[in-house]
Amino acid sequence: MPKKDYVIRVLNSPLDISATNWNTLLAAQSSDASLNPFMRHEYLAAMQQSGSATPETGWTPRFVTLWDGQNLAGACALYLKDHSYGEYVFDHAWANAYQQHGLAYYPKALVAVPFTPVPGARLLARNAQERSLLVKALIAWCEEEKLSSLHLLFAADEDIAACEEAGMLLRHTVQFHWTNSAPELGNDVSSSPSWGESDLSQARPFRDFDEFLMSLSQEKRKKIRQERRKVADAGITFRWSQGKAISDADWDFFYQCYERTYYEHGNAPYLSRDFFQRMQDTMPENWLLFVAEHGADGECQPVATSLIAVSARPESAAGEFNDKSQALTAYGRYWGALARVDCLHFEACYYQPLAWCIAHGYQSFEGGAQGEHKMARALLPVKTSSAHWLAHPAFADAVERFLEREGAGINNYMDDLERRSPFKQAL
Repeated sequence: MPKKDYVIRVLNSPLDISATNWNTLLAAQSSDASLNPFMRHEYLAAMQQSGSATPETGWTPRFVTLWDGQNLAGACALYLKDHSYGEYVFDHAWANAYQQHGLAYYPKALVAVPFTPVPGARLLARNAQERSLLVKALIAWCEEEKLSSLHLLFAADEDIAACEEAGMLLRHTVQFHWTNSAPELGNDVSSSPSWGESDLSQARPFRDFDEFLMSLSQEKRKKIRQERRKVADAGITFRWSQGKAISDADWDFFYQCYERTYYEHGNAPYLSRDFFQRMQDTMPENWLLFVAEHGADGECQPVATSLIAVSARPESAAGEFNDKSQALTAYGRYWGALARVDCLHFEACYYQPLAWCIAHGYQSFEGGAQGEHKMARALLPVKTSSAHWLAHPAFADAVERFLEREGAGINNYMDDLERRSPFKQAL
């Protein structure tokens, strides 16, 4: 079989790549990558077109593509970064060490989805060989551009394997995910060898939210009921809408809440109103909105929102969202409130979405970056992985030693979390 001649092209924008070519390659990835909305061409294009991830905000796109003749064989979303914000895998200490030694850490190369700490495919490729070629091309390009480093964040297992083969350093962090998996009577779900990563093909989903509560320890069950009661006693009710059923007014109110919450914490929001308009226009099927309202019927006033991303195929926009043949996931993303109500955040961001997932046959809910408090809501710890290459040999050695120590700490942390399972203990 003749050896193929591949061509690497580095493009300045996702708009320089056909949406059809990109999304077709995305759909060819394993692990239901085609149902993960955050690597879709529309999502990445909206980041740039809305002004949210651009050179002006410190995100300069350089999409690296691998071509087999006229066929797109591999691709990744790469950004040149002149800061480390909006990434959720923290390397500020590395940047400070470079500065203290008179070296430039920025710009660095980042393969990630801007502002989106959701695990998924990062190196889109038709097969393992072409994925390996893409990694080697990334490192070679970074060397040519004299960049300090390359970082690939929240990557799929296939990506991590290719990066490790190429000699990149691996780093692990912890997220908290919920699975719609009712434990068998008398079993402790935390005792599974793959705790937090249940075999959804064999597990029975919860029948309703009450059955989910009954799977928890008495202490956790009582606490959740108390928190939900506080919200209800405050006169708060919820309504939800999905896809094209989310009205313009609801999108506007969501952004008002989202923006205000950022400013209350002393920061400008990462994402612009135009970004969410583009989500409404190009990816409506991937969004689920919960609106908290206060008051009696006929006089309800919206006070808070929670925007959830959901697995859905583009053709689902007419209303058929539930594809039983593949595992469906909901992703906790954005929240905001105009009023302070005790426990409202927990209700809007966890209990309402979990009840919805159970009612609509979704197998998992990912709670985003960090947040040990999520364990009390039955979101269990899951390791996520990133890969790193540093051009300076001495710093690469130092980082490798640091990652060995940090990795041991992560393992100990996971062991400690496992001992604090929120579920009933085995009989």
